Amino acid sequence: MRAIHKRFEDSDHFPFSLVYRDTKSPQSELPDHLHDWYELVYVYSGKGTFFINHSFYEMNPGNVFLIPGNTVHRAFPDEQSPVTSSAIFFAPRLIQPMEFGESLSLLRCFEQARKSKCYKLEPSQDDRTTFSRLIDKMNEEWLSQLPNFRAAIVIRLYDFLLTLNRMSLQKSEPPRSSGTEPAWIRTILDYIEANIGAREMSLSDLSSRAAVTYAHFSRVFKQYTGMNVSEYILIKKIMLAKERLMRTDDTIGSVCLECGFESESYFYKKFKLVTGMTPVEYRRSIR
Repeated sequence: MRAIHKRFEDSDHFPFSLVYRDTKSPQSELPDHLHDWYELVYVYSGKGTFFINHSFYEMNPGNVFLIPGNTVHRAFPDEQSPVTSSAIFFAPRLIQPMEFGESLSLLRCFEQARKSKCYKLEPSQDDRTTFSRLIDKMNEEWLSQLPNFRAAIVIRLYDFLLTLNRMSLQKSEPPRSSGTEPAWIRTILDYIEANIGAREMSLSDLSSRAAVTYAHFSRVFKQYTGMNVSEYILIKKIMLAKERLMRTDDTIGSVCLECGFESESYFYKKFKLVTGMTPVEYRRSIR
């Protein structure tokens, strides 16, 4: 299993983490991973490709990527010009609802990204300066740990999210394709997304749908997603199961069937392999 369920301590009183101005080579980049915390990635320099959910995006200086919890993603830095970026991770409970006579959810930009299936924003130069400055301030507060440094970090995070929400309300959606992957990869990823849990999808069926050979399909799919087909389909089923466990009161048996698992015992085994918890433990942990 190549996908990693990245662990954060949600029991922490301050569920926040910052990876500051990190330069990643293709060799040091994590395999496909997912986590329940939300993630923001700001790119300073370099280039590469970001695979998020089931889409590919070019990574360029100034880009911001919004990754809601429970979303498979992986960066592919360019070998000649690797990406330098900062990544902010936080549990959604860190963002408290606010009522000021208007509808406001600072997590709305993530909800919109998930709904539109577009996880990339291209800020103006002024907004790039704002994002870079806010991240610098978060890092300074984290390193200094002066009195109330956690509150200072959250204030900067709120400012970051407020700017993102204003941007997302007026943005024109950038292309989902990075332009480097074959058209059939995009078609197959969309097909898997639309049919996950509804029908069985084998490698031979998918390669036939893509009109390429079995061997070519397998090699190229792994090249562009970092996972083989069976791993990818399993991860997507687990993501769907997590959503059902989080948002419904359906029985474990019903969730198992809705997500296309052949038996409850197999569902339990694979769910724990990916998440580190049984379905029952996961539902209990989020409620």
